[in-house]
Amino acid sequence: MIALTMGDPAGVGPELLLKALPYFKRHLKKFLVIGDRRVLESRAKLFSLPLPQGVEILSLSELDVKPSEPTFEGYQAMLSYIETAISLAKDGKVKAIVTLPITKEGLAKIGSKYRGHTELLADAFGVKDYVMCFYGKRLIVSLLTTHLPFKEVAKAISEEKIISTAKLSYEFLKKVKPKKECLNLALCGLNPHAGEGGLLGDEEIKVLIPAVEKSKSLGIPLSGPYPADSLFYQAVNGKYDLVMAVYHDQGLAPFKLLHFRDGVNITLGLPVVRTSPCHGTAYDIARQGKANPDSLVFAIKLALKLLN
Repeated sequence: MIALTMGDPAGVGPELLLKALPYFKRHLKKFLVIGDRRVLESRAKLFSLPLPQGVEILSLSELDVKPSEPTFEGYQAMLSYIETAISLAKDGKVKAIVTLPITKEGLAKIGSKYRGHTELLADAFGVKDYVMCFYGKRLIVSLLTTHLPFKEVAKAISEEKIISTAKLSYEFLKKVKPKKECLNLALCGLNPHAGEGGLLGDEEIKVLIPAVEKSKSLGIPLSGPYPADSLFYQAVNGKYDLVMAVYHDQGLAPFKLLHFRDGVNITLGLPVVRTSPCHGTAYDIARQGKANPDSLVFAIKLALKLLN
């Protein structure tokens, strides 16, 4: 069974669920929507959308929340949806979790120490090595670091982190590209021009290059580090199957340029499959009824594919 958590009730999550579920009529019995039935019914009426028939809804709250107007109670509810999905996964009742958008600000306001789904899930499952990965038809990106201030990035990278990220990324690639015999992963440099031989920073020489060599010795087809400004162009044109970016915006800027509407976020390394749309709560359009469900549709499709 796949759990779909509704996300922030004031965001586009409820609307996206209503729009995406009709694409999966053959699979509805495999889905468990965790959220708020009252909110779903209200959003369906507001936007003239049909309520899904044949899918189980586990309603954990009964909120009177208006779209685009987040509340403290809504923040608490969005966290309870995730925590319930985690509990069900630990009990073996769900094999995958598809999460709808929440806000880091909302988590902070209710006293949560987590910056997002990724860190919360990894901690809940007791996972040390995990990777935030983004999947699209033209580009796949893994991140060495996640939600860190830029000034902390250099200190956060290590040979061990690069190798573990490469391992998990390679295993994921083999699942999503099973028919391709020769897979190629490439690592971005941290500094401009990948350090220019040490002239623009020595992290490549001290950390990144040794990690690439060790990864190769373990049978992982990783190369680099390469200047990020040209690496993504080469990957999109078929030279590499996956790019490992050192920090969040280095990887997400080119990825979202190509896959803003249809990209999928995956957390690698968890004992369950976890995917999500690669966009946020979109409060600015949540009351307009024009949220595009493509990213959620692809997130559900990828979860089904990885389970099979």
